[in-house]
Amino acid sequence: MMALIAPAYADSLGSFLPDLSPAELAPGADAFGPVREDVKVAPILKGGETIAWAFLTSDFVGTTGYSGKPIHVVAAIDNDAVLTGVKLVKHSEPIVLIGIPNSKMVKLTEGYTGLDLKAEASSGGESHDLDIISGATVTIMIIDDSLVRGGIKVARALGLGGLAPVTRDGPRREVDMAKTEISDWNLLSGDGSVRRMTLDIGQVNKAFEEMDDPRAAKRPEAGEPGDTYIDMHMALVSVPSIGKTLLGEAEYNNLTEWLEPGEHALLVLGRGAYSFKGSGYVRGGIFDRIQLIQGDNSVRFFDKQQRRLGALATDDSPSFVELDIFKIGTETEFDPAEPFRLQLLAQRSVGALERVFLTFDLGYKLPERFLLPKAAPAKVVDDATAEAAAKTALWQRIWKDRTVEIAGLVVMLVVLTATFFFQFQATANARVFYWFRIGYLTLSLVFIGWYANAQLSVVNLMALAGSLRGGFTWDAFLMDPLVFIQWFAIAAALLFWGRGAYCGWLCPFGALQELTNKIARYFKVPQITLPWGLHERLWALKYMIFLGLFGLSMVSMPMAETYAEVEPFKTAIILKFVRDWPFVIFALSLLFAGLFIERFYCRYMCPLGAALAIPARIRMFDWLRRYKECGSPCQTCANECPVQAIHPTGEINPNECVDCLHCQVLYQSDAKCPVVIRQLKRRSKVGSAELNVPKGNPPTNHPNAKPTPVS
Repeated sequence: MMALIAPAYADSLGSFLPDLSPAELAPGADAFGPVREDVKVAPILKGGETIAWAFLTSDFVGTTGYSGKPIHVVAAIDNDAVLTGVKLVKHSEPIVLIGIPNSKMVKLTEGYTGLDLKAEASSGGESHDLDIISGATVTIMIIDDSLVRGGIKVARALGLGGLAPVTRDGPRREVDMAKTEISDWNLLSGDGSVRRMTLDIGQVNKAFEEMDDPRAAKRPEAGEPGDTYIDMHMALVSVPSIGKTLLGEAEYNNLTEWLEPGEHALLVLGRGAYSFKGSGYVRGGIFDRIQLIQGDNSVRFFDKQQRRLGALATDDSPSFVELDIFKIGTETEFDPAEPFRLQLLAQRSVGALERVFLTFDLGYKLPERFLLPKAAPAKVVDDATAEAAAKTALWQRIWKDRTVEIAGLVVMLVVLTATFFFQFQATANARVFYWFRIGYLTLSLVFIGWYANAQLSVVNLMALAGSLRGGFTWDAFLMDPLVFIQWFAIAAALLFWGRGAYCGWLCPFGALQELTNKIARYFKVPQITLPWGLHERLWALKYMIFLGLFGLSMVSMPMAETYAEVEPFKTAIILKFVRDWPFVIFALSLLFAGLFIERFYCRYMCPLGAALAIPARIRMFDWLRRYKECGSPCQTCANECPVQAIHPTGEINPNECVDCLHCQVLYQSDAKCPVVIRQLKRRSKVGSAELNVPKGNPPTNHPNAKPTPVS
C-alpha cells in the first residue's frame, strides 16, 4: 500500500517544503505550517504568525510541459496578493534539462517574485512582461501561465488582496439571437445599446498635469480647452437587432459570415483630435491604444481581427471619422451578457523616445431586452471544465502566435508531398533537381531548425511512451505546433514512403550534414567508402542506441534524457553551438566525420532514425523504380547512393534509405544508366538517336512504360 501512496505524495506541496527554507519564499520567515485540507496551501510563519501562503502551481492549474510531465513551481503569496518568493522545484523538460543550464531557468522563475496578482487579475494576466529563453519558449509560457492563473486562484480562494471567488448574483444570461427588429440611433443610444465617452482637450490636459511626471504638463495638447479630444462610441453589433440597425442588412450578413460560431463583434466609432486606432497597428499589427477588459481577462485586437466600416446605416446618427469593427474570438472567453469596458490609452511624448500614458474607460452592459435567462452551472474553484478550457486556450494562443511559421511548414510539406508523388517528373532534369534539393535542405536547416527550433528528437518518442503509460493527454503535445505537425506528417509518410521523408528532407541536422559534405566535396575532400560488410554491421549500432534509451526511459525518464545527449540536435540546432565545450566538440566531431562519410551520424548513430525505421516496414508502396539489371550487373546506383542503402545485389534497404531520389535521377540518365544508354544506341542504329518522348515520361520499351495499344 505504501508503494502505491508514495508516487502521489512525491509530487505534493508537502513533499517539496522540507527541501525549501521558509526565508526563501518569504523574507524573515522561520517555519512552515501544515498544509490545509480545504485549499492546498501551507502557511509561512514568522514568530508563529502567518505572513504568507505557500502553494504548488500544479495543484491549481495544469502545468504539463513539453516532456508530458508537470512542471512543479512552489510560490508564496502574501495577504496583499503579491508573490513574495518563487522556486522551480521539479521538472522533466528535455530541452531545459541538458540543453539550457538549469540555473538560467531557476533565475528566470525566481524573477516572478514581486508580481502583483491584483494587477494581473484586473488586466487579464497581461500587466507584466514575459521573458523568453531561446529554445524553451513553450516551457516558459507554461511556467508564466501557471504562476499567474494559479496565483489568482489561490488569492481568490483565500480572499487575499481583496480578490474573491467569481460568483454570479443571478442566473447566467445569454443573448436572444431571435430578436432582430430594426430601430434607430436615438433608441440605441438612449437604452445603452450604444455607449459614449467624450473627452475635451481641457480634461485631458488637466489629467496629464496631475501626473507625477512634471514633463507631461509641459507639453499640453494643442487647441482650446473645450475642443473635442475624442468622442468615442461603441456597440456590440454581433447582437442581431443592434447589428442590423447600425450596419444595415447586407453589411450585417457580411459580418455573420466573417464570424465563427461563438465569436462576437464590437463596433467602435471615433472623432476628434485623438485617434483610438493610432498608427502602431500598421507597423506591428496590434491596436495598442484600446483593449477590452472583462473580469480577469483582457483582450487586445490585431489587424486580422479588424474591419473598416464605410458608413452607418442609420439616418439620425452623427458623422464619424473612424468606424471600425473588431472581432472578439472564442479563445478570450468573452461573455456578451456580462459587463465589460473598453479601455482607451492616451499617450503623450515627453522626450525624443519617451512617452507617458493615461487610461480612460468606456463601460458597457447589454440592455436586458436583448438577454434570455439561462440556468447557471455549479461552479467551484477547482472546476475541471474551466481548467481544460484554460489549457486549450493556452495552446490555441501559441498556435495563433506562430501562424506564419505554421504556414511556412505546411507549404514545405505540400511541396515535398508533390515531389514524392511526381518523383519521375521531378527527377527528369538532374541539374534542376540537384539545386531544388539543395534549396530545400537549406530551408529545412535555417527555417525549421535554427529559426523555429522545431528539430525532432528521440526524446519526443520517449515522452509519448511515458504519457501513454501515465494517462495520455493532447495538451502537452499541442504546445509546440511545428513539432506536432511534423509528427503528424511523419505518421502519414511512414505508410507511403518510410522514414526517408523526414530523415532525408526535413531533419535540420541531417540537412546540415549533407550540406557540409557538399561543401567538402567542392573543395575536393576525399570521400571514404566503407567495405560493405563493415558498413552493414555498423547499421545495428543506432538500433542498439535507441533500444537502450527506450529501455532506460521505462526505468528513469530523467536519466534517459541525459543519455539522449547522444543526439547532437540540441547543441547544433536548438542552441546553435552556444553551449559548454564538451557538447560542442561532440557535435563538431560528428560533422567532421560527415565531411568524409556523407551523413555519418544518420547512417550509424541516430536513435531517432532507428525508431522511425522500425515502423517504416509497414509502408504500403515501393515508389523507387528499378530495372532488372540493377545490381546484376549494374552497380551505378549502389556506388553513388549517398548513404550506401543499396545492396550489391540491387535491393534498396528501406530502413536505411533517406529518399534522396538520386537513384531516380540515375534511372533516367542518358549519361550514366546502362539501360538507357543501350536503348539509345539501339535507336541510333535504326534512326534518330534522340528519345522523342515528353520530358519526364519513360522512354519507349522502358520497363515501366505503359503499353501502347495497337490499332
